[in-house]
Amino acid sequence: MELFTPGHLIVLLLVGGILLFGWKQLPDMARSLGRSLRIFKTEINGMSADDKAREAAKADVQPAQPAVAPPVAAPQPVPPAQTAAPAQPAAAPQPAEPVQAQPVQPDSSSAQ
Repeated sequence: MELFTPGHLIVLLLVGGILLFGWKQLPDMARSLGRSLRIFKTEINGMSADDKAREAAKADVQPAQPAVAPPVAAPQPVPPAQTAAPAQPAAAPQPAEPVQAQPVQPDSSSAQ
């Protein structure tokens, strides 16, 4: 007869838990553990939903293969007779008249 078969281990853990924590504490601890696991499961599901939404948004943002534009035909040369006359050249700007500097007069009230 083996002492540590799975059935015996469960009984030993229950007895050890009762002795360690007391009879009244065990239901509260189990309830708290259940709530914590439920919250953890909800958060994990929310994270996976966020990952799926992020992947879908990334797929929408990335464009598919860019469409190849048809080649553009080269412009046809215009015969010289049809060219327009060049515009009149702009008149050169006239230089501004130089401004003469006025000599600075010393202030008699500040010189003491």
